[in-house]
Amino acid sequence: MSTTRRTVQLLVGLWLFGASVALLVRADLGLDPWDVLHQGIAGRTGVSIGIVVIATSVVVLALWIPLRQRPGVGTLANVVLVGLALDATIAVLPAPTELPWRLAFLVAGILGNAIATGLYIGAGLGPGPRDGLMTGLAARGMSIRAARTGIEITVLVIGWLLGGTVGVGTVAYAVAIGPLAHVFIPLFTIPASRGKVPYEAARRHR
Repeated sequence: MSTTRRTVQLLVGLWLFGASVALLVRADLGLDPWDVLHQGIAGRTGVSIGIVVIATSVVVLALWIPLRQRPGVGTLANVVLVGLALDATIAVLPAPTELPWRLAFLVAGILGNAIATGLYIGAGLGPGPRDGLMTGLAARGMSIRAARTGIEITVLVIGWLLGGTVGVGTVAYAVAIGPLAHVFIPLFTIPASRGKVPYEAARRHR
């Protein structure tokens, strides 16, 4: 029963994560650093942003090898499902033009992202590729804060230079996601894993 619950929670969380990113994309008010990069690459290559998310996840996962990180089933599911959910949601989600609707999409996207983070991390079946990269660097002597900040500033700048959207949504995400994840990760952590909340409990992610 616990395994079934973990699996269902993982899959729901990953799909919701992709859908929440789609809301942020449609809001067009600014994305989180990694998705600024994904959007920038998608715009330059003509490939869908969901496929870019999948390809980037594979590249990041390859960087685990020298760090001796081991993926879990949740890590591998993350690589595929988030990008597919993102593309599927964008395909059916209209792009609002009025500011109130764009702000509503932004708020829903950030809240949905935090809930999704709680669901999939709380399932305890493995970190996302990007989280694992940060924790892998931390295991080699770099602090989580330094690893996270360095990586995210780098991908944000590269994504912005490639044409990804940076704006008020980027700031709102940065401010809100930590406190929200601190609420939802413990809330959705499977009882067997309670008290063992991975990676700073405040961070999404992927």
